[in-house]
Amino acid sequence: MSAGPTPDTPMPLEGLRVVDLSSVFAGPHCARYLADFGADVIKVERPGGDTVRNMGWRDSDGGTLWWRLVNRNKRCVTLDLKASDDLALLQRLLAVADVLVENFRPGKLEALGLVPDELIEANPKLVIVRLTGFGQDGPYRDRPGFATLAEAMSGFASMNGEADGAPLLPPVALTDEIAGLAGAFAALAAVRSGVGQVVDVNLLESMSQVMGPLMTAWHTEGYLQPRLGSGIPYSVPRGTYQASDGGWLAVSTSSDSVAARVMAMIGVGDDERFTTFEGRMAHRAELDTAMAEWVCQRTLAEAVAAFDEAQAAAAPVLDMSQLSDDPHATARGVFVEVDGLVQQNVVARLSATPGRVRWTGRPEGADNACLAGVEDAGRSGADPWPEPSMRS
Repeated sequence: MSAGPTPDTPMPLEGLRVVDLSSVFAGPHCARYLADFGADVIKVERPGGDTVRNMGWRDSDGGTLWWRLVNRNKRCVTLDLKASDDLALLQRLLAVADVLVENFRPGKLEALGLVPDELIEANPKLVIVRLTGFGQDGPYRDRPGFATLAEAMSGFASMNGEADGAPLLPPVALTDEIAGLAGAFAALAAVRSGVGQVVDVNLLESMSQVMGPLMTAWHTEGYLQPRLGSGIPYSVPRGTYQASDGGWLAVSTSSDSVAARVMAMIGVGDDERFTTFEGRMAHRAELDTAMAEWVCQRTLAEAVAAFDEAQAAAAPVLDMSQLSDDPHATARGVFVEVDGLVQQNVVARLSATPGRVRWTGRPEGADNACLAGVEDAGRSGADPWPEPSMRS
C-alpha cells in the first residue's frame, strides 16, 4: 500500500498560470479556489489596494479577515493599469497566462486596452473569466454587480423568511461563493478544451442555479413557493425546533423511509394523514406542532440521540464557536490554522493530490519583486512569467 500524500506532494493545478484582476468577493473566490489546488495566481491590485483590505474584521497585523481568506495562496502585486508601462507589463504576463479572472463592469476591461479578442489572438490558449452581476449582454448588463441584487431577483429572497414576515436576504456572501465556484469550474472546463475563450459568469444566473425545479413548477403548475420559515414544500417536518434546554434541533424528512421512522418516533406513525408526502404536505401545521412538542420535552442531546437511534436525520444548530469545537469538524480538518489565523480548509478532498492552504492573503505589493525581470524577459523573448516565490 502506497503512502498517502505529504505536504510536498504536487498539487493538481501546479503549472496553471492565473492573473486575478478581480476585487471584492466573487472573482477573488474564483481565483482562490484555483490557488487552493496549486495554481500560480498573481493577484493584481491598483495602487492603494483592493477594497477588501479595509472591509470587516481586522487581525492583529491590521489586515482584514476577508482579505486573508479570499486572497490566500496568491502572490500580490501592485500595478497602475492607467500607466502605460504597467499595462504593458500586465499584457506580457497575459501573453503566457492560462487564465485571466476579472469582474469589472462590462466594457471596463476593453476601456483599459485589454480587449478579449486581442488578448486571445496574442495567446490562443487564454481563458478569460468575466464575473459580473448580470452578464456581458442584456438590458441589465450595466447595473452594479452586487450579490444582494441577485439574491433579490433570483427568487431567493421572495421565499426566504417567515410566512408573515418580510423577504429575507442571506446573512453571508452566499451568491459570491456560488458564483466563485461556478467560475472556477467553468475556468477549468474551458482550459480543458484547449481553446482560448471568454467565460461569462454572473451572479444572477449563478444564484438561479440553486432554485431547483421552481421555475419549471411555475411554468407547469403555476406554483410559486411561499415563505415557509425553515420549511420546504416537499418535506414535512423540516425545520428547527427548540429543546427543553434552549438548544435548537434541525430536522429533515426528505425520504419516505426516514419520515416513517420519525412519525413512529414522535407517536403519530399510525395517523393516516402523515403516511405519505402528500398527506404530510397537506397537514404541515399539525405535523410541525407535533414535532415541536416532541422536541421541547427533551434536551437537545436527548433529541439528537433519539434521532440517531432511529437512523433519522437531525442535527444540532451550531454557531461558529460550537462548530470550531465539534469533534467531527476537528477529525476531518474542516478548519485549518495558517499564519496564526483559523480558516476553512480547501473545499474538496483529493486522495492523491490534495490542495492545501499555504499562506493567507499577503500585504499589498508583497510580491512586487517577482515582477522585476518581466520587462527584460519580454524584450529578450524569454518567458516573462515570474518564478513562484518559495513558501511553505
